[in-house]
Amino acid sequence: MPDFRSALYLGLRHAARTLRPWAQLTSGVPWALQTSPEARAIAARLAAIAGCEAGLLAPSTLHLFFDLPAIAGQDAVLLERGTYPIGGWGAARVGAVRVFDQHDVGSLHAALLATAPERRPLIVLDGLAPGDRGVGPLGAYSRLASRYGARLVIDDTQAFGILGSRPDPAHPYGHGGGGSLRLHDIAGPHIILIASLAKGLGVPLALLAGARSELDRYAAQSATQMHSSGPSTAALRAAERALAVNHREGAARRARLARLVQLFRSQLQKAGIPVAGGIFPVQTLPAMDARRTLALHTELARRDVHVIAQRLAHGQGRLCFVLNARHTPHDVISAAAAVTQLLAPQTIAA
Repeated sequence: MPDFRSALYLGLRHAARTLRPWAQLTSGVPWALQTSPEARAIAARLAAIAGCEAGLLAPSTLHLFFDLPAIAGQDAVLLERGTYPIGGWGAARVGAVRVFDQHDVGSLHAALLATAPERRPLIVLDGLAPGDRGVGPLGAYSRLASRYGARLVIDDTQAFGILGSRPDPAHPYGHGGGGSLRLHDIAGPHIILIASLAKGLGVPLALLAGARSELDRYAAQSATQMHSSGPSTAALRAAERALAVNHREGAARRARLARLVQLFRSQLQKAGIPVAGGIFPVQTLPAMDARRTLALHTELARRDVHVIAQRLAHGQGRLCFVLNARHTPHDVISAAAAVTQLLAPQTIAA
């Protein structure tokens, strides 16, 4: 029963029996008053993988973006169009937001020029947008941010654990799983990284990483750290295991995932069915009438191929396949065959 709805890209599940045991699930003490040595050590290791000086953990990216005012102060916020909604919610908490066009260096440059000189710009965007949008020009964005004294807040949830440094034909995602900063080989005190570990590493935690001075300022002013508990011991033990698995098996899992994505794309392309998403494991079919999308979704489910039906604007929709390292070549071929039987190129064009 191929199921293409889970974003556990590397197939990490972390059953309780695979984790070190714990005596207490949570301390009940506000996170600001008690951070365990275990949490600090895990955050430091994750930050190092990402290429950052320091890191701290939170239960979710929602916690971190809620506290974006602790990072931004009175900064002028520039938000890339299409940024994942949680990042947008955080940007709106800072104040008025200026939106620039997605993956458009000129549009960001114009927004920076329009920012009042007495207000420091804070640029908020995604490191990677799944589907047909893909990887943005982070290198150029970073250079602009440095030139104008801006800070760059990157939501790297999709890329962290998957993308890495120095991609090559055998390792098209790159090496290490450090995410967008490693892929683009960018670093600096102007960069702040926010990433959920739930996708690439299968852990319900989020990482804030960057210059130590920025993280210290965040921790001193964070509302969520003062008024909520920190990550549970179970989540910390899962992160501990995820780091070990990434070190031991991460390269092999990423290579396997890339081969599965390439197989899926080649099967559909041979049948004349276009598919968007590049090498990333989120693959989308062309947009079509929303009712047609739902009918195809229902028919695929009847054939035990479970996918995501996305509702788009203007009465359209599309089917989305999320591949992970636990899928088999047979799963992928079976799904592609079912799609091929249901979708002829002329049907898509219509």
